[in-house]
Amino acid sequence: QVQLVESGGGLVQAGGSLRLSCAASGRIFSINALGWYRQAPGKQRELVATISSGGRTNYADSLKGRFTISRDNARNTVYLQMNNLKPEDTAVYYCNANIIVGFGTTQTTYWGRGTQVTVSS
Repeated sequence: QVQLVESGGGLVQAGGSLRLSCAASGRIFSINALGWYRQAPGKQRELVATISSGGRTNYADSLKGRFTISRDNARNTVYLQMNNLKPEDTAVYYCNANIIVGFGTTQTTYWGRGTQVTVSS
């Protein structure tokens, strides 16, 4: 019923920037919180940033100042601007959305399939 599709990943040198996008489609009534998470090889998935329906943001402490999350409600899209990238930022980045489908009232959490970000030193 709902799909999340990430884009914008790739290979970048340390110090470079990337902008990830995640577009939600399907029978969407409303989207509440949106978020980005990442998972590096051999590690657990971790929070990168979240943004509420009202635009309030929350970041992993280690990423504050380098990453910026934003959303375009008209396009059902969430973005992650990543600046001054470091090799330790290498991971698969997943978007996450809390969505009310159709004309229901129940919120369901959806995940994208992920986009690879590789930062070379």
